[in-house]
Amino acid sequence: MLRMRSCLLKLTRVVLSHKPWALFFLIFMFVSFAYIKLYWGIWEDPKSRGQPYGPSAEIDCARYVPSSLNIAGGPSPSAGNVFFVETSEQTTPSYLFSCSVESAARTHPESRVVVLMRGLAKGDASLPKHWAFSLLRCFPNVEIRPLDLTELFSGTPLRRWYLWPLRHWEPHFLAVLSDACRIVLMWKFGGIYLDTDFIVLKNLQNLTNALGIQDKDELNGAFLSFKPKHKFIELCMQDFVQNYNGWVWGHQGPELLTRVFKKWCSFRTIKSMSCKGVSALAPEAVYPIPWQEWKKLFEAVSALELHKLLRNTYAVHIWNKLSHGAKLEIPSQALLAQLYSQFCPATYVKMKQD
Repeated sequence: MLRMRSCLLKLTRVVLSHKPWALFFLIFMFVSFAYIKLYWGIWEDPKSRGQPYGPSAEIDCARYVPSSLNIAGGPSPSAGNVFFVETSEQTTPSYLFSCSVESAARTHPESRVVVLMRGLAKGDASLPKHWAFSLLRCFPNVEIRPLDLTELFSGTPLRRWYLWPLRHWEPHFLAVLSDACRIVLMWKFGGIYLDTDFIVLKNLQNLTNALGIQDKDELNGAFLSFKPKHKFIELCMQDFVQNYNGWVWGHQGPELLTRVFKKWCSFRTIKSMSCKGVSALAPEAVYPIPWQEWKKLFEAVSALELHKLLRNTYAVHIWNKLSHGAKLEIPSQALLAQLYSQFCPATYVKMKQD
């Protein structure tokens, strides 16, 4: 904190030495800071703050998780990792966060499900006392670790981008940081990356070097599956730096992947296809509910309708940025409630209790 104040004081002195620009610059910095605080205040998910610490933080694994899963052997070294990333400082996972990790752990029993969280202290093996951490520890293939961004970006074109001192002033910084983490994880380690607002229905390991189409002419990086050091991901890292614009929402995420894929395939439009070893999956694979129709997640559906809807689906993206404020009745016949019940039953039991 003292270092930050010292830096700001020095910056102010330098600015004031150029008086014609001083007032404009200071006003710009103040407005930018106020906008960032307001933006993240609007979009923060109140539910992501989780439940207060207390006795309910401890979970009885035998009660929530079947013994066959609880005592299962460790993951196979040959199976690729499944990665989740939390780039904010949050350490109080939401129900949806817990469901995402639980559903991935259940559908990938032979894979390590690695949850990287920026808010966890480095070098501290203990986790905060929160029911979600206690529940997820019941799954032997789930690992929850601190996210060391300096180490992650080292040895990649994104290192200099991340270390630029004014990066945190950008309005979409956390979203862009998440975009950066996922492509670097795929480059360095390979495996599967998922946003923390997915509910996984089936094993994803047979979807190799693939990403999903979110609508008619745009890809999305909420799901990625690649072999390590893949050329396509290398091109994504290069585009991230060369065509960087952190002030436009989606420019470093869906728009980047779409730009690179079109160049990769020499096409002007996106369609479900495999091109030079990279597959663009049809929307029903991982984005069966378009973001424009996210309210369908909260509408009642019959068991038959649910079966038809998810017949060709591997995972369902919940579009939490849009849906987090909607009320979900538990239990109910709402599509989202049924997904919770079937694919993350331990989290669902906790939701009913609370």
